[in-house]
Amino acid sequence: VNKQKASFGLSGALAKDEVTGKVVNGVTLKYNPPADRILPSVQWRFFVFKGDEVLDTLFVHRKDNFLLGSNDKVCDILMEHGSISGQHAILQYRRVPYSGKKEKFMGSMVCKPYLMDLDSTNGTTLNKEKLDGRRYYELRKGDVISFGESTREYVFMVEKNKKK
Repeated sequence: VNKQKASFGLSGALAKDEVTGKVVNGVTLKYNPPADRILPSVQWRFFVFKGDEVLDTLFVHRKDNFLLGSNDKVCDILMEHGSISGQHAILQYRRVPYSGKKEKFMGSMVCKPYLMDLDSTNGTTLNKEKLDGRRYYELRKGDVISFGESTREYVFMVEKNKKK
């Protein structure tokens, strides 16, 4: 008798099962926040441009993540262009080890912003480079992001401290 050995490797069945995903307003979310999520201490903003005109300023520092897309039931930042997916991308703040050159911060943890395309149909670009789906990209001050085929550009900036 030839017995088959048990396989204890990961099958991926849970990842494929939409029932295990978080449901908000009847919609299964495509994204689960990581364990290292953190509320930012810096007041980040998206300045929304169409050409040279500033259309809006979006405050993106009051939560640890912001879902961007066209589904008004679940998205924090609603984008209504026809090329934008329902759950298009996520802005996620993460607590990560400091990797700079200032010795006084060595060994400490810092909050960094990341962007991830959620396998959208028409993609996301960061500084004119198309992002791979389901991968975190670190954002820096002044980065320019566009979604789908929309001509709007989202410039990621920090609120400057007001001098007294």
